Amino acid sequence: MSRVGNNPIMIPEGVIVDVKHGVINVKGNLGELTQSFSDVKFEIDDNIIKVINPLKSKDSNAKHGLYRSLVNNMVQGVSKGFTKELELVGVGYRANNNGQILDLALGFSHNIIFEIASEIKVQTITEKGKNPIIKLTSHDKHLLGFVAAKIRSFRKPEPYKGKGIRFVGEEIRRKAGKSA
Repeated sequence: MSRVGNNPIMIPEGVIVDVKHGVINVKGNLGELTQSFSDVKFEIDDNIIKVINPLKSKDSNAKHGLYRSLVNNMVQGVSKGFTKELELVGVGYRANNNGQILDLALGFSHNIIFEIASEIKVQTITEKGKNPIIKLTSHDKHLLGFVAAKIRSFRKPEPYKGKGIRFVGEEIRRKAGKSA
């Protein structure tokens, strides 16, 4: 039995949750999210969502905690939103955005032009003497993580000098390099 799945989900003010025919809709100030589900049931009482596992099989036990986490992320996303920050570490590495188009100079012979989904707000912060930062904000945690991972994959941090794109606060394991 999932311990995560047993935790109730609090619905904040301004968030509307609707469950019909294997699909749950969550609507709030920041947007609307939809998730299909199977093998579990949702009970909504007095701004609390409970995930119920009626089958008690191995597969439904796994989905019990999964759907609880997904719905909790949906409720948090439409009420507060999620933010990820990426830091560009390296000489000459730059990031600029023009609307939803991100222009990255990462030491290749050409700049990388990356179009970001309309659900994500992108902001680039460049201060003198500091590494450029890309700030991504969205109500959809899944999409936000996917886009952040895609941007990071353009130039992953290398273990010798630490150059590349990393999440803010991420620790890179450094190697010693050559010894004479």
